[in-house]
Amino acid sequence: MDFGYLTGNHAHGIHPGDLAKELEDRGYASIWVPEHSHIPTERRSPYPNGGALPDTYLHMMDPMVSLTAAAATTTNLKLATGICLVLEHDLLDLACTVATTDVLSNGRVVFGIGVGWNEEELENHRPDLPFRQRYRAMRERVAALRTIWSNDTPSFEGTWDSFTESWVYPKPVGGTVPIALGNAGPLGIRHAAEYADEWCPIDVGVQNEDGKPDVPGGIARFREMAHEAGRDPDDIAISLFVWGRPRMDRLTTYAEVGVNQFVFTPVHFANPTADETLQYLDELAPVLEEFNG
Repeated sequence: MDFGYLTGNHAHGIHPGDLAKELEDRGYASIWVPEHSHIPTERRSPYPNGGALPDTYLHMMDPMVSLTAAAATTTNLKLATGICLVLEHDLLDLACTVATTDVLSNGRVVFGIGVGWNEEELENHRPDLPFRQRYRAMRERVAALRTIWSNDTPSFEGTWDSFTESWVYPKPVGGTVPIALGNAGPLGIRHAAEYADEWCPIDVGVQNEDGKPDVPGGIARFREMAHEAGRDPDDIAISLFVWGRPRMDRLTTYAEVGVNQFVFTPVHFANPTADETLQYLDELAPVLEEFNG
């Protein structure tokens, strides 16, 4: 079993380079960095987990810059966005930025992406893109990114993304960057099954066909959908975000249904200090030992 850690990545918490080194030294396989460029104060969209929006969401630093800092202090740790709001960027700038971080880290980037839940946030970036069309736009954007990364002189013509034949550099070390989709609902699971290199949902958000929370059922449905799409489900890794403090009974169940990596979420979402984060990593150490000791 591999383990990762999601940092809230706020400016006054643990430095991403320091955290990355701690994680690599402690046997973690990956660091995951979230993204919200801004949160509109009108707050029309409810927080998906219920209640007030935690302060961490208001203070996130840029994920790719932070992952580059993490790359500088580590050698093997995977550097993942968890997740990048892939539609809230200029396509060509995004392709260059992600590939640059991949090159500077010698091919260690995992590009975790999603469509987001905050309608007004997307509106500020993309007034041209209806919120209800965001899944279709994400599929198109993934195709465009893969075209840019894999072709010497790419071009693309789509509904929301288009550019003429161009030189777009650098190219990722491995010829492309693996794309992990964080979608957890029935529609999102289908997208991940059909074209993601990896699936990285949050455990409390994984739903079965009936829309009810069900991690084993959701994973079974994901595998079925991947097979229907002509893919081998075993070729698509599952990195599961474990919301809140992990419970061994749940982790054991998740492992039994095919999860490849547990990604632990922050000790809390109220802008934890560096000391709080390091203390929490100490508390998580027995979990890693239980699975890999």
